Amino acid sequence: MSTTPYAWIAETHEAETVARLLVEFRDHLGMDWPSENAFLAGVERLMDDRDTEFVLGAAHADAPPTGVVQLRFRYGIWRAGGDCLVEDVYVSEASRGAGIARTMLEHATTRALERGCRRMELDTNETNATAIALYESLGFTNSTAAYEGRDLYFRRHLPHE
Repeated sequence: MSTTPYAWIAETHEAETVARLLVEFRDHLGMDWPSENAFLAGVERLMDDRDTEFVLGAAHADAPPTGVVQLRFRYGIWRAGGDCLVEDVYVSEASRGAGIARTMLEHATTRALERGCRRMELDTNETNATAIALYESLGFTNSTAAYEGRDLYFRRHLPHE
């Protein structure tokens, strides 16, 4: 049995696994919303969207998944090609440090290239030194060569009914 971390694109029958890992991520962040049912419905909806994929990761090919990454694809006018937005990079606490996140992100890069992407983007909290070190080791930067300073990502939460 191999002990090399393993990653793959989640299939429809793995929606519950993806949702379970995202709920675990939600709990890790200290949140209690959206509900487990909302996560499952959302994952099922996104799996029907050809511009969304979920990468699952495990300690080895025969192990249960303990990591997830969401990939969102769109056309980028400034790149004259695809963009891949990397979201929800999460590995269960007991599985951290085993290379699962790196393996999932390497698989995500392969998928982005296969889909004609010219850029990958992600965001993380500036205090998450472990994630920053991983992302930088994979070639992600927080600045654009054409400009000075760091790129800043802004968000605005809109009310929901």
